[in-house]
Amino acid sequence: MFAERVKDPRRARPAALLLAALLALALLGGCHDQGQGGGRARPTEHARSPATGQFPFTGLSAKPAPVLAVKIDNASQARPQTGLGSADIVYVEQVEGGLSRMLAVFSSRLPAEVGPVRSARESDFALLRQFGHPALAYSGVQSRLRSTVEAAPLYPLPPATAPRAYARGTEHPAPHNLYVRPETALHLAPHASDASDIGFRFGAAPPGGEPKKRQSVRYPSAGFTFTWSAAAKRWLVAMDGTPARTTDGGRLSAATVVVQHTTVRPSRFHDVLGSVTPFTETVGSGKALVLRDGKAYETRWSRPGARGGTTFTTTDGDRMTFARGPVWVVFTGR
Repeated sequence: MFAERVKDPRRARPAALLLAALLALALLGGCHDQGQGGGRARPTEHARSPATGQFPFTGLSAKPAPVLAVKIDNASQARPQTGLGSADIVYVEQVEGGLSRMLAVFSSRLPAEVGPVRSARESDFALLRQFGHPALAYSGVQSRLRSTVEAAPLYPLPPATAPRAYARGTEHPAPHNLYVRPETALHLAPHASDASDIGFRFGAAPPGGEPKKRQSVRYPSAGFTFTWSAAAKRWLVAMDGTPARTTDGGRLSAATVVVQHTTVRPSRFHDVLGSVTPFTETVGSGKALVLRDGKAYETRWSRPGARGGTTFTTTDGDRMTFARGPVWVVFTGR
């Protein structure tokens, strides 16, 4: 389905025909309206692209690179995780039983291994539309969700499709011991989309903001706390009251944390125990609290369609700027 393009070997073209073809292509490119199937949304009129040289996910200097998302286990048996500290973006979502899982997005840096890897959820596929055609590493999905996976504009890379990219570890009991090798996984998705603008803006902090040393987010059976470290200039992450660490990178931290208030409703799916799977709506609008530089900023978020990114604005209507570095987005109910 994603076959490589083959160049036309017939090179001898009259100059006039070549010029006409180039003009035609330019006209088509200028008028083309992207449709379904992974096209990226046009930016809104007031949005500007990130500054030249800035990586669109972190605001740091990095070359464009393919996007790999990994669904990561966050049960207590799965901690400490591996490779999570190298993620550009970490999305935190509620799952069955009030627990949490994470969708980590890698592009500017690829660790040797990431995991433990667990199964994807319906919410993930709407969230991933903004990345074009990313690769997705996950352990599997329930049978009723397979048609959604097949229709999604992404490269699905479960172990059944990419067995060479996965290995079982010995640190945790099954099923909390599956790890993916990002380099190998991306070799199996050679046309995965490079990182591009998803609405984040980076730069100096806007005026205002409330001094904040600690912010907590609670799910029914899980909790996250972000504590500002002036020395590290990062928000240090704790899960269920315990400092969060990785096996390969030490303490987990973020330059910017977004607590995004949205609708979390029951989906049509449930787990083997009968617990209903929550669906987190990431298209729409609402309130968000943005943490950066030891302050909290009340903002609004807006994502009109699944193919576009999310715009964050201050109470004055200006674009909210993030601190440069990894971003954590924690979705929570309104």
